Formats: sequence, C-alpha cells, structure tokens
Amino acid sequence: MFVGPVFYREAETTPRRPRHYMYRTIYVLALLVLTCTAWFVLAGVQIIQTVGDMARFGALLFQILAPVQLALITFLAAFGTASAVSQEKDRRTLILLLMTRLSNSELVIGKLLASLLDVFVMILAALPVFLLITLLGGVSNGQVARVFLITFTTGFAAGSLGSMLGLWREKTFQTLALTALTIVLWSAVWEAVHAGVVFESLGGISCETLATGFSPFRAILAGAQPRLAQTSWISFALDGVNLYLVVSLGVAAALNGWAILRVRVWNPSRELRPGQADEMEQASIWGVEHDIKQLTKADPEKQRVAEAARSGHVDARSKPAATKSREVWDNPILWREVCTWAYGRKVLIIRLAYLVFFAMAAGALYWAISSGAATTRASAGVIPAVASFLSPFFLVSLVIINALAVNSVTNERDGQALDILLATDISPKEFVLGKLWGVLWVTKEMVLLPMALCFVLWWQKGITTENLIFVLGGLCIMDIFVTMLGLHCGMTYSNSRTAIGVSLGSVFFLFVGVVTCLAIMISFSGSFQGQYAPFLAFIGGGSVGLYVALGSRNPSAAIFWASLLLPMATFFAIVSFVLGDRELTIFLVLSGTYGFTTTAMLVPAISEFDFAMGRTRTGGDED
Repeated sequence: MFVGPVFYREAETTPRRPRHYMYRTIYVLALLVLTCTAWFVLAGVQIIQTVGDMARFGALLFQILAPVQLALITFLAAFGTASAVSQEKDRRTLILLLMTRLSNSELVIGKLLASLLDVFVMILAALPVFLLITLLGGVSNGQVARVFLITFTTGFAAGSLGSMLGLWREKTFQTLALTALTIVLWSAVWEAVHAGVVFESLGGISCETLATGFSPFRAILAGAQPRLAQTSWISFALDGVNLYLVVSLGVAAALNGWAILRVRVWNPSRELRPGQADEMEQASIWGVEHDIKQLTKADPEKQRVAEAARSGHVDARSKPAATKSREVWDNPILWREVCTWAYGRKVLIIRLAYLVFFAMAAGALYWAISSGAATTRASAGVIPAVASFLSPFFLVSLVIINALAVNSVTNERDGQALDILLATDISPKEFVLGKLWGVLWVTKEMVLLPMALCFVLWWQKGITTENLIFVLGGLCIMDIFVTMLGLHCGMTYSNSRTAIGVSLGSVFFLFVGVVTCLAIMISFSGSFQGQYAPFLAFIGGGSVGLYVALGSRNPSAAIFWASLLLPMATFFAIVSFVLGDRELTIFLVLSGTYGFTTTAMLVPAISEFDFAMGRTRTGGDED
C-alpha cells in the first residue's frame, strides 16, 4: 500500500496508549471551558434579551475559537512531525528503516500520517463542539465546514513541512528552528501582501484575495465569516478560501514529493568536514586489514598504506603534534557550546533565515514610524499597532531559544554522550550553567536583535524611556526563562519527543492563552474589573497543566507555587494592560513570577541533578 507498514503499526498501537485519549479529551474540555468563560463574561457585562444577542455571541465566539484551533493544530502538526522524524535520526533508527524493503513513499507518507494521527483525531473530536455553537445562531454549518477544511489542510501542509525538514536536516534544533521560521515568514509575507505593501492587485486579483488564498490566518478569518451562495464557476474559483484549499494541498504534495525523491540522498548524511574523509579511509583500513597475518599476505602497497595509517595514530606518536591543541576552559560544557560547532555548521542557515525575518520586522517598524502608527493604538483601542508585527518576532525568538535549550540536553542523551558526561567529574553546576549560558551565546542574535528594535522604537519616540527599560528587562527575563524551561524539560523527560513537545508547548500555550484572553476581553468589553470570576476556570486549568508539565516527574513545593502563581499573574498583567497606565505594576508582577519560576526550575536542576539525570552518588567527598 501507499502508506506502508509504518502507518499501520502506528494506527494499531496508538489506541493502546492512554495519551491518545487524554489529548483529545483535554482539547475538547479546553474548548468547552473557553465557551463557558466567554458566556460568563458576556452575561456579566451585558443583558441578553433577544435571539439576536445570542446570535451575536455565537458569531463572536466562533470567530475567536476558529483562529485559536488553527494556531494549535498548526503548532502540533509542524513540530510533532519534525520532532518525530528527528527522533528517528537521533536514535539511528531511520538508517534501519532505509535498509528495509520500504519504498520512499511508504517511508515518507507513512511516517507523516503516523505523526499526524493524534492531530487529526483532535480535529474530529472538536467538530461536535463547533456544531453546538450553531445552535446559538449567527453561525451556519457551511461556515463550520469551511473552517474545518482550512484547519485540516493547514495541519497537513504544516506536518509535511516539518517532515520534509526533519528528513533533510541533521540536527533536531535545525529542524525545529527552520520549521518555525518558515511558517512565520510565510505568514509575514502574505500579511504584507494583504496590507498592499507589495502590490494592490495581480492579474486582476486583489491583494486581499491573494492573501486569503495563501495565508492560513487570513483564510481562517475569511472562512469564519458568513457569505452568499456562489452562482458561477468563476466566482467559485476566485474565492480566497477555495484558492487556499487548493494551494495548501498543492504545497503539501510538493513538499512530500520532494521528500520522497530525496530521502535516500539526504540520509545517511554525506556531508564531511575537511580531513574527515582521510580519517574514514584510515579507519576502514584498520577495520578491514587489522590482522597482522593478513597484512603480510596482502598487496605490498596496501601494507605500506596501513603502516602509514598506524604511524599517524595518536598512540604511535613519538613527538608532540605539530598543531597546537586548544585550551579548554574551567567549565568544559560552556567551552564546547561557545567554541565548537556543537549544533552543526548548518546552523548558519537558521541565522540567515532569522536575519531575513529581522529585516522584515525592521521594515514594518520603519513603515509604522513613518506613517505615525507607532504611537497610536489599533482600532479596538487596546493593542498598539506596532505590537502586531513586533510580537510575532519576539515570539519566534523565544521559540528558537527554547528549542535550542531543550535540544542541548536531548541531543546528548540520544547521541549516547550524556552517559559519558555523567561518568566524569563535571559538577551539576558546571553542566546546568554551562548549558544555560552556552545556549544564550549561540542564540545571541535572537537575544540582541529584538532589543535593537526596541531601541529604534524608543529613538523615534514610539515608547518612553521608562517603558524601554521595562521592555528590555522583560525580554531578558523571558530569554532566561525559556532557556531554563528547555533545560528543565530536557533533563526531566527521557524521551526526546516528549521533552521537546512539553517545552515548546509550554511556551506556545502561554502566549496563546494571553492572546485568547485578550480576544475575549476585547470582544465582550465591559467592566474588566469584574471578569476575574469567569476566568477562574481558565486560570485554574492553566495552573494544573503547567504543574503537570513541569512538576509531575520531579515535584517540588517551589514548582507547585510557580505553577499556581504564573497563570494568575499573567492574567493580572493582561487586565492591567487593558486598563492602561500600569506599566510598572505589570513589569514588577511578571518579572517577579517568571523570575521565581526560573529559580524554581534552576535550583532543583542543580541540587537534584543526580536524581533528575539518573546518576546516583557512589559516596565519598565531592569537589
């Protein structure tokens, strides 16, 4: 069959795992909690008297939940397939699959569909919840069908992207970072097209239609809106939503087709560093003709080459090497992170892609400054216009930092290097702090460039000096927080895919929760001070999920309080931001809670390092 045994095995074993049912149950419960929260917010600030009020509530709720579901499915599909394929490569099992009778299509498509199985089940499980919204009025079955078709095709395209990059790149960090940058850059380009920055029309097709046909965000917004029946084939073909369905499926087919053609070219890797080919040739000589008796019977020329290889071995040196060895620092972990290509030389591709994204954000900031939008707020009167393009740039920077942090530990474990490190005299403090500062050094562009844009905005009077200090301080705290979060998850979870999912998922859901709260508050605006009670279930669910992710494997009182306080403090900051003129309060609350959470993960990582990493003390004095 076309999908092959890889998918069939996953389809048979997945129903045996409790997490298969847990994912869709939690997702449906989260949608129901959001629905009830929005209802309580509306009932607390408005009086519902007519059927029209119910219909307006249903329409607003549908337009909030549809983009949230799209963002969630895109994230799970892209990073789920990317981490699944990368795990096969890190554990050297992909080579075994390539040695079987599996065809290229069975390997690529089978692994893709196997990784997307949980995602597609979640989409189907959410369908009854969205159909319930139609009972409120204001939403038709056609709107639900369009939204779910867009979500399904977007998830398939995002998963195809993650699978293709996972098969192409050697390092897990490269795969995750390129996946995030590609998705965000794609969306940013079509947002620029929608704004009319590039052109106003192309071939008689408006820029709005083109943006809807290529941007998943614009497509979901258009699909959630009611529309009249299309009476001709031309209007059907030129519809932005229909165009997007064709484009997304075409992109997925192209990505999978390219992966099928190149999977055995990319794997195993044929990239050799200078001098590595000679070492491999010598190693092959030693491996094939290692027996002295066989060497005496072999060709004299081969024996001469073997003797030359033996004389060049480190054990045969009778004088110091000509090349001076590099001096290792007192902390060898930090030295390796800073002074070597620990994450592959192709990490330069990620930096180049990030610089392109930075140039786009800088161009958008220049446009906002020149047009005066940098000092104004959006039409809703809450969100500054400049935040609409700076916030995604900041989020991608934090995601890349977090991805490198968690992979800095999982790569050591999958490469069987972690056991060697644990057998040395490296102290827990050297390991944890070496990884922490090493990750921040490798991702220095992701740390410094967002701050540079803040300085430009301050220079052009977009923000005050006080706000600049708050923003820079907040960025520093969040950079350290996401780095420590990645290290904590990498040390806590022995399965690399689980560690990556929990780490990136925590960062993603924190920001999605913020955006969702803002959307509900803006849509059902009223007395913001009275909205604490409706959001209690939302906040409580976030606290439970955060504690399960961070403290279920290695519980501590500090992580418990951090999980309890972090969602509450974040919600308090959102409300304070909506009310305005509370910048100092927001900064103090967020810096205190995120700083405490970082400390709650850092201290156990050092003090309980042996327990977390599986290394037991053998007694005796320690330095």
